[in-house]
Amino acid sequence: MAATVLNSKRAVEMSIFVVRAFVRMRAALATNQKIFAKLKELENKVGNHDTQIQEIVEAIQEMMKPPDAAGGKIGFELPAANV
Repeated sequence: MAATVLNSKRAVEMSIFVVRAFVRMRAALATNQKIFAKLKELENKVGNHDTQIQEIVEAIQEMMKPPDAAGGKIGFELPAANV
């Protein structure tokens, strides 16, 4: 607070400037706290959805896999003749 020590117009202007800067800082911090709280709330909501989305993706990937081959030949084979 230079205005209390120095009795000049410039000192008064600088004191007002400093006070306004602190007021702006306080407002910015308050706004950031609100934003931080909202982000935390969204993070909590989305955190639950992540596991659900992952389960859906895994289910879709499972359905996209080709079916397992039966392994047998198609057709008919005659039994071997008794020799």
